[in-house]
Amino acid sequence: MHEEAIRKADVLIEALGYIRKFHGRFTVIKLGGSVMEDPESLRALLIDVVFMQTVGMRPVVVHGGGKAIDSAMKRAGLEPRKVQGRRYTDDATLEIVARVLAEEVNADITRHINKYGGRAQGLHHKTHPCLYGHKLMLPGSDGHPIDLGHVGEVDEVDTPPIENLCLAGVVPVLPSLAEADDGSLLNVNADTAAAAVAMALEADKLVFLTDTPGILADRNDPTSLLRTLSPADCRDLIARGVIDKGMIPKVEACMACLDAGVKKVHIIDGRLRHALLIEIFTDQGIGTEITLPPTAPEAQARKPVTARH
Repeated sequence: MHEEAIRKADVLIEALGYIRKFHGRFTVIKLGGSVMEDPESLRALLIDVVFMQTVGMRPVVVHGGGKAIDSAMKRAGLEPRKVQGRRYTDDATLEIVARVLAEEVNADITRHINKYGGRAQGLHHKTHPCLYGHKLMLPGSDGHPIDLGHVGEVDEVDTPPIENLCLAGVVPVLPSLAEADDGSLLNVNADTAAAAVAMALEADKLVFLTDTPGILADRNDPTSLLRTLSPADCRDLIARGVIDKGMIPKVEACMACLDAGVKKVHIIDGRLRHALLIEIFTDQGIGTEITLPPTAPEAQARKPVTARH
């Protein structure tokens, strides 16, 4: 008669230890992939974010908007162009990227968090920019640099606005846009932007929400999930071609975070309902966890990203 109620109570007790452990600690969540296009998946994940904030964690959301940008470009008669996995961003493309990320995707995420009982605020060039960077040039096969237009990398994060919102019980939501020294906007990779925020905040966790169960030993076999990896494991998997294509910059961002003092990085399937809660608040967890081995020395704050105070 009371079995279902007891089972629910057991789940709460299991979560209690994790709630205490992460109370008042930063967790950076990178939203991306098809979860951004699926209203039900996005709803479940944003409710997870509201739960995290309600129990005293400090979630920070960083997002891209690749598919929404592609759709907006096609409506404008522009063909999306990628160079070495990066979006070539000329003046016309930048105008669309900035509008879609800040005024559409960011506003939509913020509105939904507020709708589900939380409090959220977008931080970007229209409100309060927090990401600062430099123009990115890629090495070409002929030895000459490739100009990607208004594409950049984050090298400084203005942390006080993020921290102050979290202290006030508000979830900061940041799009993958950075400001250059001359005040112009830069389109930055959302994975590396999330990593930069995690490093600057010295977050306990960085969670990447993806369209895969995690890192697979065999990309065609979803049961071949690799649950725990060290940076050395990751480098070996990249060398052997197990980690390839778009997963490489994501995993490299993970390793940079561990180098800078972030304790754990997770790559999980954002399509799974309540994936965040399962990963953070249960013993089982899901996806792939990348962490330093227990015998590794403590990271020495070797930060490629500066926190602006």
